[in-house]
Amino acid sequence: MTLPPEAWEALRLSLRVSVVAVLVATPLAMAVAHLLARARFPGRGLVEAAVHLPLVLPPVVTGYVLLVLFAPSAPLGAALEAAGLPLAFRWTGAALAAGVMAFPLMVRPMRLALEAVDPRLEEAAATLGRSPLAVWRTVTLPLMAPGLLAGVTLGFAKAMGEFGATITFAASIPGETRTLPAAIYAFLQVPDGEGAVHGLVAVAVAVSVAALVLSDVVARRLAARLR
Repeated sequence: MTLPPEAWEALRLSLRVSVVAVLVATPLAMAVAHLLARARFPGRGLVEAAVHLPLVLPPVVTGYVLLVLFAPSAPLGAALEAAGLPLAFRWTGAALAAGVMAFPLMVRPMRLALEAVDPRLEEAAATLGRSPLAVWRTVTLPLMAPGLLAGVTLGFAKAMGEFGATITFAASIPGETRTLPAAIYAFLQVPDGEGAVHGLVAVAVAVSVAALVLSDVVARRLAARLR
């Protein structure tokens, strides 16, 4: 398969953006999943609605909200820029948009996995003198591993395919924020761009299918080891 250099550049940028988005979002997704699965507190429904909001909002709206919050002229955006972390119209902003859109898909399987963990196993480990952190690391985390892996995989696939929020917040700047979906859209707008479009679509499908198959295989092996 022959792709122009711009297409390979977009693919490399997409992988970079997706990996960073998932790495940053995973600890937060685990914390929110734990909160929703185990805690009962006032306003829990509002937290749950806020977590799932990117799933139902038009992606352009999510991107616009990010732009309002993190533009250089906004207080938060100006503070981050002064700290050396500019987001708007940068690849870091593309990673933020991808992470926000992927977040609900990461939280849900993690939460379901946590809810399936038998609390009596954690209580038994605690009675043996294990600290809460040790119980979580040696009992809870291994039991929820398939759900964690499913969440990470879904988040990565969603981040790879994210378009609306990314192009609204980070635009489509070649070499900086033009990710794979934005590159497909850009090649569709130029004459003789069909070849690059077909190649990028094939790559996107292959990466997504590989991620899902790998997740399924590893999840099955983990589940088999835990039986």
